[in-house]
Amino acid sequence: MQLTDSFGRKINYLRLSVTDRCNLRCSYCMPAAGVPSLKHHEILSYEELLQVSQAAVALGVEKIRITGGEPLVRKGITGFLRELGGIEGLRHLVLTTNGLLLAEMVDELRAAGVQRLNISLDSLRDTTFTTITRGGDLRRVLAGIAAAEKVGIPLKLNMVVMRGVNDDELLDFAAMTLDRPLSVRFIEYMPAAGGDGWRSLLVPGGEILSRIATRFKLVPVFRDSKLTGPARNYKIEGAAGMVGVITPVSGHFCGECNRIRVTSSGMAKSCLFGHEEEDLKPIIRSGDRALLEGTLRRLVSSKPLKHPLSETNCRCDPFAMSRIGG
Repeated sequence: MQLTDSFGRKINYLRLSVTDRCNLRCSYCMPAAGVPSLKHHEILSYEELLQVSQAAVALGVEKIRITGGEPLVRKGITGFLRELGGIEGLRHLVLTTNGLLLAEMVDELRAAGVQRLNISLDSLRDTTFTTITRGGDLRRVLAGIAAAEKVGIPLKLNMVVMRGVNDDELLDFAAMTLDRPLSVRFIEYMPAAGGDGWRSLLVPGGEILSRIATRFKLVPVFRDSKLTGPARNYKIEGAAGMVGVITPVSGHFCGECNRIRVTSSGMAKSCLFGHEEEDLKPIIRSGDRALLEGTLRRLVSSKPLKHPLSETNCRCDPFAMSRIGG
């Protein structure tokens, strides 16, 4: 079965948040004080999350990415991942994490069937990392990355580039791919938190590539957006890994968007910055599978052509990325 929106885009990717809680307070994701945690009854149970996933796969979703908050803080996550990986028709099971708990959980994740990890890593310098994450321990994250490499789980490292904060580390991050089969992705800063000051933090993708090219020769890599997502990928000549840029602000990739997302509270969204959403919680709890599938189809049919962001415009309401699963 194939799930197609009104613009002919094949929707085969679900980003599924399993918790709104996080053990970091990253500056681009939430306020310094954090956000109020949802109550237990407001969060979908694993059984309910599995129902959503089964319905989505039945409609044509082939890839599910588990997000948070921080998904590894939720008790029982590896058992849920094992059930998820058993859904017939699901081809790709991946997980995004900040890496703090990864070293001690990586064997369980591999055994549960996780095929790839995306790890948020915004600095290789202790002080900068602690500032961005408001207290995170870089050593624990690096230990988690090393543990994942040791067991052979493919890794993507995501760096949100912020001018005057961590953009002086672009070459250091790119150099990580020289001898290691890592995919390092540089992500433009997005104004999720709102406010006029976001433009001063934005480093456009073209500038990121130009600055890397001052030291390294970049060779474009064929990009299949159905498998690699929105990144434009390159290899440093002779390198083991890849670098990529994700440009939600300076260069929309909306025309190739193939995803929907469901938050831990059961809100389904067709676009991160869009206003269209459906509350799946009462539908899931009614046990009406046909209604659930029909609601997901309706959500896809309302998916906008593109989001409203650009380098000069931010027409979006502020939100905490941790609540949606960015």
